[in-house]
Amino acid sequence: AATAAAAAVFVAVGLLRGWGPGQLTIGALCSSYVNAGNLGIPIAVYVLGDASLVAPVLLFQQIVVTPLALTVLDLSRPDEPRSLLRRLTTPLRNPMALGSLSGVAVAATGWTVPAPALEPLTLIGNMSVPAVLLAFGISLRGSGVPARGENRPAIVLSAVLKTAFQPVVAWGIGAGVFHLHEAALLDVVVTSALPAAQNLYTYASQYRVAEQLARESILLSTLGSVPALITVAALLG
Repeated sequence: AATAAAAAVFVAVGLLRGWGPGQLTIGALCSSYVNAGNLGIPIAVYVLGDASLVAPVLLFQQIVVTPLALTVLDLSRPDEPRSLLRRLTTPLRNPMALGSLSGVAVAATGWTVPAPALEPLTLIGNMSVPAVLLAFGISLRGSGVPARGENRPAIVLSAVLKTAFQPVVAWGIGAGVFHLHEAALLDVVVTSALPAAQNLYTYASQYRVAEQLARESILLSTLGSVPALITVAALLG
């Protein structure tokens, strides 16, 4: 619910300001898509005491949010017109969606993947996070002070939504609607206060849209997540 709320606010403001579909999609992701992997897991272990608490968020983002967002980016590409069938099957041809759904299928059936088939997939999986972090770090070189230029409103808006708005909404919904208390409420708010995921820059660079927005919003929300997480832990821990 907090993910939907943060994304909806960015989209609403963007529509009023006339931002394009690529900027709207990447900005909505930067406003709501948490770094549940390489930051969420260690923070869940250290602060919450259980790494499995971020697993539902990882699944939700990989199986629901990512395919939807990448489908929008696919369909908004200025390519030659495509048939209705190709448009309808766009989510099923996306490697992120296929990889996530395949993993869920293997886990649900209990099937053990043969070692010769699994080893190259494991190699690719092990290099994915370092590769994303390297690409993001390289993109920062020579980029200057963040949140400058014509993209400044979108960058600042997405960073504020991710760092402050989403955790506050998560706290309000968790306490007021689902009546969560103490440890359960802390789990929800800490997860929502995580910064935007670095792989969002990979999506932006792959589709050649809103790359500055993704890069600088991720950077600002990562910096802002430190005081945000400390505040959450102090108030609810």
